[in-house]
Amino acid sequence: MTGPGSRGADGGSSRDDFSGERLDRQTAPPELEDDDNRRRWGLGAAPEDRGPYLIELNVLHIDGLSGATNAFRQLFTDVLGARTGSGEAAGPWQLTKISKGYFRCEMTLAEWKQLVAADQERALRAAAAAAAAARRRRLAHDTPNRDAGAAAPSDFPYRTIYRLWPDFPVRAHICKSVSTIKADAALRSFEASGEGICWAVLDSGIDAVHPHFGDPDGEHLLLDAAVRNLHRCFVEVDGHRLPDPDEDPGDGGPLSREDRGQRIDLHRTSALTDPLGHGTHVAGIIAGRASKTVTNVVLERQDRIVAGDEDDNEPSRVTVTNARVIGTDRERERFHGVAPGCHLVSLRVLDDQGAGRSSDIVRALEYIREKLNDNPKLLRVHGVNLSVGYDFDAEMFACGQSPLCTEVNRLVQSGVIVVAAAGNTGYSTLPTSTRVTKVGLSNTINDPGNAAGAITVGSTHRDSPHTFGISYFSSKGPTADGRLKPDLVAPGERIVSCAAGTKQATALAKLAHQSPPGFGAAAPPGSPPAHTAYYLEDSGTSMAAPHVSGAIAAFLSIRQEFIGRSDEIKRIFLASAVPLGRERYFEGHGLVDLMKAIQSV
Repeated sequence: MTGPGSRGADGGSSRDDFSGERLDRQTAPPELEDDDNRRRWGLGAAPEDRGPYLIELNVLHIDGLSGATNAFRQLFTDVLGARTGSGEAAGPWQLTKISKGYFRCEMTLAEWKQLVAADQERALRAAAAAAAAARRRRLAHDTPNRDAGAAAPSDFPYRTIYRLWPDFPVRAHICKSVSTIKADAALRSFEASGEGICWAVLDSGIDAVHPHFGDPDGEHLLLDAAVRNLHRCFVEVDGHRLPDPDEDPGDGGPLSREDRGQRIDLHRTSALTDPLGHGTHVAGIIAGRASKTVTNVVLERQDRIVAGDEDDNEPSRVTVTNARVIGTDRERERFHGVAPGCHLVSLRVLDDQGAGRSSDIVRALEYIREKLNDNPKLLRVHGVNLSVGYDFDAEMFACGQSPLCTEVNRLVQSGVIVVAAAGNTGYSTLPTSTRVTKVGLSNTINDPGNAAGAITVGSTHRDSPHTFGISYFSSKGPTADGRLKPDLVAPGERIVSCAAGTKQATALAKLAHQSPPGFGAAAPPGSPPAHTAYYLEDSGTSMAAPHVSGAIAAFLSIRQEFIGRSDEIKRIFLASAVPLGRERYFEGHGLVDLMKAIQSV
């Protein structure tokens, strides 16, 4: 990171040339004061409303990043520590350190202005004091003429706040497809099952009870000893954040083994439930397989032509939910994730409604980098799937430079693969002079898909990608700064995977109450719900990204020399992709092809 206004060593203007007004605009962009933006980002419409913000610390602080951290804590306490007027200190939910370079806090419009102004005022005083001390030293050494023509000292090294960001709201980017990317062929030919590889899923949680992920009393992709204690929940549960098993209690000593175990149990319970159902569907695409011991039922959407009634004899087309039992062993054996043996770690960053904040994802990514992979020579998590994100705002920040994109790039540099959904904003309506028309949209890649290090994935048809091309909803490139994105495409239309939570309940309710009735049953007669595993269809780049995550996990399981070499993995998969003959900003390098990737090395 460079200071505001600094240029390279080419003799250009230094940061000392900058005026305070421009520096203020960089520290706190004017978009933060716009009422429409504040409502859109959940910062509150009224001036007295508190909203969530991220504070990016100044890494060029005179005392380094640790000095900036301590100075900002003191600044926050001095300026906003007694908000109620009664001397009550700010609660921990109001100021949270989410990574080495970022704090999260909740402030009103007036409060963040007060905080930024106080930081700038203190920096100016510190810079002036440093300049005065330097003059005194020069006078003591009889060199007063050195002051002649000297530039005014910069206060930037004394500022603790580099930039103020909204804590952007994030959302979910809502088998035949395994054959489309040749994962079944790779499994048969090379035994590329994903075994020995671990993938983190940052989403709405994963339903560990679903039989697709294994037997709780036997082998289980989420509960085996290698991953059992790694699951974490980064969203509030019943209005409160769960206590961190990895932090010290504050009295100088570590947590007791019993206390840490209790905290881990709380996180495991919350991370391995999925009230929404999105994360479970995503995880089932990456890994797992249909169980032999339960009845497996697919809830499919089908278009049917029904006869008209007595008043209207015209037939009509209706969409119904049909429950189809996976009846034969042959079909069940083909019903598996792309890397069926890959272990999974659930890092829950979305709440029951599928909403979250970018700070939750930043905390989860840092947890992987700093806690799980603290030994870079022995990675415990090899890859990350991000089927979540938010719209990029060109007025707010440079493309690919948001806190979330920055954290993604740091994780990739540590050797971890990060696969991100491109987003589902590639299509919209546009009013014209005569009518409203539907159009495709370019420059719509979502964050964190804009991160240079991420493998960004768009969507195509599940079994006929060469015929139908890129999905209409899939976000298109280029990025706002002109880079090629998405990187790859993968099946994302009507993908069948594990059902859970609200998504399963909604599908079953439609099945029970649909009109016309009679198109199947929820389960075969005599089959109790406890012995039934449900699968359903869903569409979006959320479903495309885990195909690529699974493909890379399968690749690494048989080409383990590439573990930790994230740049080479990205190069291999982009070079081996199959072009679909579409515009490159729609398809990137083409359709992911696991067999070609394996055979290319």
